[in-house]
Amino acid sequence: MVQIALIFLIFYWLLIRPQRKEAERHREMVAALRKNDDVITDGGIVGTVVHLTEDQVTIRTGENTRIVLERSKVARKLGDPAEA
Repeated sequence: MVQIALIFLIFYWLLIRPQRKEAERHREMVAALRKNDDVITDGGIVGTVVHLTEDQVTIRTGENTRIVLERSKVARKLGDPAEA
């Protein structure tokens, strides 16, 4: 029984805990988005935030191009350290 508990603890510390920390970091980053932030989407599109709502973000990808996405689809801000 002790061995099973030990295996579960190792599994938790090596897999579950880091995923939770990364998800929390991403939620904080998305909540902190502001107008004029340069971002990269999950699809690799680079743009500048021009409008925000509670659950959507509009980014400018070109002079006359705007894309509306869910906030959760913003992968990271440009200038933030890349994920390892």
